[in-house]
Amino acid sequence: MSEKKELLTTNRKALTINLDESKYGTFAEIGAGQEVARVFFQAGGASRTVAKTISAYDMTFSDAIYGKSPRYVSRERLALMLQHEYQLLIERLAGQRGDRTAFFVFADTVATKGYKGTNEAQGWMGIRFQPDPAGEPSEVVLHVRMWDKENVLQQDALGIAGTNLIYAAFYYRDDPRRFIESLVDHLGANRVEVDMLKFSGPAFAHIDNRLMALYLVQHGITNGVMFGPDGEVLQPSEALYKKAVLFARGQFRPVTHVNVDMVSCATAQFVQEPPVKGKEVAVLMEITINDPAERDTIDLGDVLARVDLLGGLGFTSLISNYASYSEYYRLTAYFRRYTKEMIGMTLGIHNLLQIFNEKYYEHLEGGILESFGRMFRHAVKLYVYPMRQDTYNRHVATGAIPVGGSSGQSFASNVMISAKNVQIEEHLRNLYAHLLENHYITSLVGFDHDLLGIAPDDVARRIHDQDASWETMVPKTVATAIKQRQLFGHRGPVPLKTAS
Repeated sequence: MSEKKELLTTNRKALTINLDESKYGTFAEIGAGQEVARVFFQAGGASRTVAKTISAYDMTFSDAIYGKSPRYVSRERLALMLQHEYQLLIERLAGQRGDRTAFFVFADTVATKGYKGTNEAQGWMGIRFQPDPAGEPSEVVLHVRMWDKENVLQQDALGIAGTNLIYAAFYYRDDPRRFIESLVDHLGANRVEVDMLKFSGPAFAHIDNRLMALYLVQHGITNGVMFGPDGEVLQPSEALYKKAVLFARGQFRPVTHVNVDMVSCATAQFVQEPPVKGKEVAVLMEITINDPAERDTIDLGDVLARVDLLGGLGFTSLISNYASYSEYYRLTAYFRRYTKEMIGMTLGIHNLLQIFNEKYYEHLEGGILESFGRMFRHAVKLYVYPMRQDTYNRHVATGAIPVGGSSGQSFASNVMISAKNVQIEEHLRNLYAHLLENHYITSLVGFDHDLLGIAPDDVARRIHDQDASWETMVPKTVATAIKQRQLFGHRGPVPLKTAS
């Protein structure tokens, strides 16, 4: 976290910009009133800053001005607004004052709580601006979700958030962390969530948008960010819209043949589910940066390396701040924001047993029952990958997983551990049986038995120890990338000593 600094009031931010005569621009707002422009007018001195305000609510007027787009509250619509209004500024004012004015356009297209109160309060906002007079423009675009229950409070939050964005673009652009933290000044993530952010243009040539997205998660401004296989930052509401979702949780340090096989088997079963047949499916690999063992030492560069390895295999990644074992129910609720379709989760025996570990739910008034009630709402299903008996017995011996009953009994050496025969704590067995019998939990089939001996911690140890056998445990592209980029403690071959 950056050093704590005294926050400027929203009014002071707007007034500071108003008093800077070199900054001059347009405010174009659709969907919640002209809330950001209102802040600047109320601050005083707005005539020095505001060239024009416009609010084309009517679709016919809006289309006539900006052109048509598939959805009115969308990134495409915002881009049209920024482009059109910026071009007008340059055409009409550059000749008069372009040598002394840094022009900007702020735009937003949002949906606050409607009259019937059934819609999602969310939208897009952005700023296109010249860092200096006559300079090439740069741009910041973000997606916001507003959590206040009342329309008037959502409008107020939007005005604050927009002012924060404009101020940050002018005064914090060389300090990315402060830029991001300032987006929720005088709001907090309980009122506004920023779940997608993109910088572009010469003023931000030094910025890695993927790292900025991770900052949003790290600083609690959003609960998760998504990356496509090409590494591009995705907006969840667009990437998951009307799709069934299948995801796997893991650290993927590194991604192994087992991870790929698990997702492949789960996908094959998931797409055959009656609610999923014929539907578009989003398959995600989710990594949490809220693991208690790593919370204070998380290396975001390492996280991005894992995103790259997953992307190289064609996977979309979700980076979240949901605790590793205790917050599966919050993770499924996160997906439910964006889709009403079925949600599937694939996991191994170890993680299945951790889900049934009651110590993770002591903070919930209803304990494990409350957690499961939330997690299994609205068509959620777990697909469980088996575990080899020797691996299971090793976890039992080290206490890494809880074992059924008080006896601590482990399985015989010739048994494959699956969702059907795994031992759950005795007082939870009826609950487990209910979930199994009602198909909330199912065993994966069609898996590769030869891969079951691969364990992530073992692969990581072999990489660190320069034991080349690890290369047989991961996909070839992953092995190549690890060696080329010296990831996860891998070191290149020691050069041979030459004779003196």
